[in-house]
Amino acid sequence: MGANNGKRYGSEGKGSSSISSDVSSSTDHTPTKTQRNAATSEDSDLSMRTLSTPSPALICPPNSHSLQNGKSSSTSSSSVTGETIAMVHSPPPTRLTHPLIRSASQLQKEQANINRLPDQSVIQIFSFLPTNQLCRCARVCRRWYNLAWDPRLWRTIRLMGETINVDRALKVLTRRLCQDTPNVCLMLETVIVSGCRRLTDRGLYTIAQYCPELRQLEVSGCYNISNEAVFDVVSLCPNLEHLDVSGCSKVTCISLTREASIKLSPMHGKQISICYLDMSDCFVLEDEGLHTIAAHCTQLTHLYLRRCIRITDEGLRYLMIYCTFIRELSVSDCRFVSDFGMREIAKLESRLRYLSIAHCARITDVGIRYITKYCSKLRYLNARGCEGITDHGVEYLAKNCTKLKSLDIGKCPLVSNIGLEFLALNCFNLKRLSLKSCESITGQGLQIVAANCFDLQMLNVQDCEISVEALRFVKRHCKRCIIEHTNPAFF
Repeated sequence: MGANNGKRYGSEGKGSSSISSDVSSSTDHTPTKTQRNAATSEDSDLSMRTLSTPSPALICPPNSHSLQNGKSSSTSSSSVTGETIAMVHSPPPTRLTHPLIRSASQLQKEQANINRLPDQSVIQIFSFLPTNQLCRCARVCRRWYNLAWDPRLWRTIRLMGETINVDRALKVLTRRLCQDTPNVCLMLETVIVSGCRRLTDRGLYTIAQYCPELRQLEVSGCYNISNEAVFDVVSLCPNLEHLDVSGCSKVTCISLTREASIKLSPMHGKQISICYLDMSDCFVLEDEGLHTIAAHCTQLTHLYLRRCIRITDEGLRYLMIYCTFIRELSVSDCRFVSDFGMREIAKLESRLRYLSIAHCARITDVGIRYITKYCSKLRYLNARGCEGITDHGVEYLAKNCTKLKSLDIGKCPLVSNIGLEFLALNCFNLKRLSLKSCESITGQGLQIVAANCFDLQMLNVQDCEISVEALRFVKRHCKRCIIEHTNPAFF
């Protein structure tokens, strides 16, 4: 970005010193006076470090490349051992220079277009940078240092990568953000550390301790965190609304700590304010854990339990007793969920808008009839792989959920052109339709759909025996439709 407003860290200034990896291999050589002075200067530089600006080494592994926002960036660590560590630097010092040198520097400054931008514009640019890049910008010059630590830029911390020392990074960042408000970070609302496998309970406890205003936490794929750490976060962050613990295999429940249940009961009646909860791939989650979640998280509107293979109809019964505001629910690949579970879900009635039951092989037309009878405002249904669904189930769906916009009935071999005709004559607002691997579907059924659903935007007919003429008919009538197919003659 090439800003020259101030002195750069890398070459001068006490706050920019780093640990050198060049170590002399000879011990017999007597240091000269110049070398002793250099060593003294280096020690002085090391002693001047303050808890100010985290180094990029804080969040990037040594000599590696990390992908952030689609761009790769490389950093080198100052640790001799090769471990990613947290280093912090003071702001660049102001130094007096010779008048001629100052004039040249001023001329160079005037030529840098970035320096002509007002502070507000630079802050707007910084707002699109991930956390590690923002820390780098803070090391460019004094002006950028002040702008990079503007509180408006630190409502979100986003760290990604398998080798990042996330616990240390969170500790140093929260300390820096707590300088104006000791022991509490009031501006931080979102922490996203998805895929950081080195995150442990210690890192989550740092968040819980310093970020009481936290509203969104995403730790998907961090399999080293446990129930206790999650309990600390939800107990000490009463405003938490969005929690993603998908892939955290040790998490079996969401609840308050025992101490919080006693102390915070006057505040929120032992209830957790989470509205969005993703526990996909939490393989050890069972009905009893879901019962506890439902009892504490009564405000849930979005719940995703994909591949929670131990959940049964009994767990869904507990869920519907307490969580009556759910709008989106996914139980995909929950193989023990059956038509009885659909009967429980149907108690959500018109509040339910999104339902995914993909690969729930025990669900048949009976379960679909329960859903469509009471959940008339359903907009999205994913029933891929539910081989017990037939044209009768599609008929119930089409006649009762006329505002349906997205439907996936792929790999349902008992659905034929008859079911598509019911869809075409009732669901005129259909925008996405997946019929992948539906062996009984032909071009005739597709033509009926295309002639009635003009707003169709996506059609998946892969592995279906569809003629080129039928595909061209669909393209003529649904001009904005993207067709996914396996017919090499159609292009």
